[in-house]
Amino acid sequence: MNHNNTPTSSLPLSGIRVLDLSRILAGPWAAQTLADLGAEVIKVERPGAGDDTRVWGPPFLNDAQTGERADAAYFLTCNRGKQSITVDFTQEEGAQLIKSLVKKCDILIENFKVGGLKKYGLDYASLKAIHPGLIYCSITGFGQTGPYAERPGYDFLIQAMGGLMSITGERDDKAGGGPQKVGVAITDVMTGLYSTVGILSALRVKERTGEGQHLDMALMDVQVAALANQASSYLVTGVSPVRLGNEHPSITPYQSLPASDGYFILAIGNDSQFKSFCQAADHPELSSDPRFLTNKDRVTHRDQLTPLLEEITRTRRIDDWTLIMERAGVPCGPINTLERVFADPQVQARELRVDIPHAQYGSVPSVASPIRLSKTPIQYDKAPPQLGEHNQAILQGLLGLSPEDVEKLQDNGIV
Repeated sequence: MNHNNTPTSSLPLSGIRVLDLSRILAGPWAAQTLADLGAEVIKVERPGAGDDTRVWGPPFLNDAQTGERADAAYFLTCNRGKQSITVDFTQEEGAQLIKSLVKKCDILIENFKVGGLKKYGLDYASLKAIHPGLIYCSITGFGQTGPYAERPGYDFLIQAMGGLMSITGERDDKAGGGPQKVGVAITDVMTGLYSTVGILSALRVKERTGEGQHLDMALMDVQVAALANQASSYLVTGVSPVRLGNEHPSITPYQSLPASDGYFILAIGNDSQFKSFCQAADHPELSSDPRFLTNKDRVTHRDQLTPLLEEITRTRRIDDWTLIMERAGVPCGPINTLERVFADPQVQARELRVDIPHAQYGSVPSVASPIRLSKTPIQYDKAPPQLGEHNQAILQGLLGLSPEDVEKLQDNGIV
C-alpha cells in the first residue's frame, strides 16, 4: 500500500502503516519493532485512560513544567515511534472510525480475548470484507483454537504452564530451591518478536499476491517453542528436565561461581577452554583428573567438580577473575546490576541507551533496538506519545474530517 502523505524515508518499512489496537507488552512490542523499522504506527487507546501500562507504576515520570506525576515508566518500554489516537470503539461511531482507519492501513495488531472484537465488527472476517489486503495479527494467551482458547493468558501464567518455570530456579535439594519466573516478561517479549517475524512474512506474501491474512499468535505456543534444547531433550528421552539453578544441563562448568566479593559467571563450552581455565587458575591438575577430562565426564561428576571450583574461585575478586579469564580466552563475566549494565563500556560504546526529546518530559530514556542495519539505521526521534496526542492530525489529516466533525466526536465522548 502506498501512502502519499507518508514522508519519504530510507527506513525499511517506510510507506507501511500499522493500526495498533493492542496494549500492555506483547502486541505493543511488535508494533514498536515495526515503528523502529520505519512503519507509521497509529496506537488506538481508550479515551481518558489509555494503555493500561500508563498507570503501571511506580516509578512514574513527572511533567517537566508542572512537576506533577504523569505516565508510568513502564509505558516507555514499547511505545516509542507511535502516534496516539483515542477512540471508544464500543460505540458505533467509534467502530466506524476504526474501520475508516483500517482501509488506510496495511497491518492491524490486537490482543483482545478470542472473539472480543466481533461485536464491534472489528474481527478479521468483518475487516477482511472491507480490506482484503489487511494483515491482521491476533495475540492471545492460548490461540484462537483449542480447549483453552477462551481463557485469558498472562506472561507469568504462561511461563508456568508452558514449562519455563519447571526448568528455572535453584535445584530442589538446595536452599531456595523451587520454581521461579524469569525476571522480565520474557514470553510477552518473545511473542512480540515472533509476531513481528510473522507480520513481515505476511507482508512479503502480500507483495506477491495482494492478499492479506490472519496471524494467530499465542503466548503458550511461543513459550513451548522457545523451550529449545530442553524441549528436544524431553522429546528424545521422555524424561522431563529439572531445575539446575545456574548450572547447564549439558555443559559444565557453565555456571555462577563465588568470588571473594560476590558472584561471577564461568561459561566453559569445550574441553580446551576447561584446560585453559585450569592453567590460568593455577590448578592444572584438575584438567588431567580422569573425572573431568571431557565435558561428558564433567557433567557426570558435576557434584564433585563444583565444590573444588568454588574453593578456588573464592580466593580472588570478581574483576580479577574476569581479567585473568579474558587473557586466557575463557568466557567469564560479572553478574551485573542494571546500574552496572548501563555503565558498562561495551553497552555505552554500542549506545544502548538513547534519550528521545519529549514535549511533556523534556526527554525520555529508551533502550535502543538491537537490530543494526548498515544502510538504513533505526532513527530515535519519536518518543512514546501523550494520550490522544495525534487525534487532530489523524482525524483531520488522514481521515479528512472537518474541525466541526472532530469537535462533535469529542462532545459525544467518541474520541
